[in-house]
Amino acid sequence: MLIGIIASAPMGPVGVLCVQRTLNKGRWYGFVTGVGASVSDMIYAGITGLGMGYVVDFVSNDTTRFYLQIAGSIMLLLFGVFTYRTDPTKNIRKPGQKKGTLAHNAITAFLVTLSNPLIIFLFMALYAQFAFGLQPDHPIDMIVGFLSIIGGALLWWWSLSWLVDKIRTKFDQNGIKLINQIIGMLVIVGSVIILLSTLTSLHLYHIF
Repeated sequence: MLIGIIASAPMGPVGVLCVQRTLNKGRWYGFVTGVGASVSDMIYAGITGLGMGYVVDFVSNDTTRFYLQIAGSIMLLLFGVFTYRTDPTKNIRKPGQKKGTLAHNAITAFLVTLSNPLIIFLFMALYAQFAFGLQPDHPIDMIVGFLSIIGGALLWWWSLSWLVDKIRTKFDQNGIKLINQIIGMLVIVGSVIILLSTLTSLHLYHIF
């Protein structure tokens, strides 16, 4: 679930779109925007997971897993810094005159997210950090893993649309920036804590 939340939380184009649609069209329009983005994310999550699942024997080695977790922590740290420094309000566009259907709003968000395959690298970092891999020979684990990631993503979009809807009269571009900075700081702090905990466990992996 944390993988799903972290992958969805940064206020990129779809995050800003979710906020805009919640403010201009209503909470459900904002939420289905997140649902559309989640479907696209799950496609890339599956591609990443299956690819890493085929090298599960390789990553099961303690030394290899240690280095992967270090690399994952560093990637997450850089991602957190990038998120904190990014100004998501640059992606704001003037809302259209028509609301459109819920399905149309979901599909447009899906296409916007699908056009960014770089999220694969974020999933690689998250999978490595959480020692998570989808194994084709363990279908039950694979299904549970996918459902958990989807659940985390949907939980984020539901919470974001709910929050924006509740404080819509006080929400502006500064609010979008603040949410993005908070997310960035949380990712930075979390990645540093995990990195330090991994480094202090050197004796468990017999690296030296």
